Amino acid sequence: MSEDAEATLVRYLRVQREALRWKLEGVSEREARTPMTPTGTNLLGLVKHVATVAADYFGGCVGRPFPEQLAWADDDAEDNADMWAGPDETRASVLALWDRVWAHADASIDELPLDAPAHVPWWGANADTTLHRLIVHMIAEVARHAGHADIVRETIDGAAGLRDGVSNLPDHDAAWWGDYVARLRATAEAAGD
Repeated sequence: MSEDAEATLVRYLRVQREALRWKLEGVSEREARTPMTPTGTNLLGLVKHVATVAADYFGGCVGRPFPEQLAWADDDAEDNADMWAGPDETRASVLALWDRVWAHADASIDELPLDAPAHVPWWGANADTTLHRLIVHMIAEVARHAGHADIVRETIDGAAGLRDGVSNLPDHDAAWWGDYVARLRATAEAAGD
């Protein structure tokens, strides 16, 4: 028996969001917040951002507003305020928000058909759409940021993989990986500028 379209979409969305949330497991509060790129990308900020986006798409855009006001998402909020956790926000509070947002999102998805109308004001000419398109959009959005989190987490402590128990990487020891990276580095150097 094959899955129906909605079950397939929901399964892929859940796999991606579980992968992103998992990247926070086992890191300290400091590590979760530390900016790891020149633009400030950090694990906790990625989770906060995706929760904020999900609250919009599976909330107000489908006529079921998320019941909490997210100050960092207001029009007059500081640029990138959703991409980092402020001093009054802990990893636990961001993860609790994540859980509340996704419970709300799941309820929207469960209660509405795929062809339910949706309105995304910031999409301009494509603002009028459907729940189906929002789910596809959010699979891509979450996967993009889960990929960012993969790199950030590996940079922090070497932890790599899709999720707990599923590395999606060849099963080799540290020496093999060191040799592999050295070979890639030598190939890159030989390529020149």
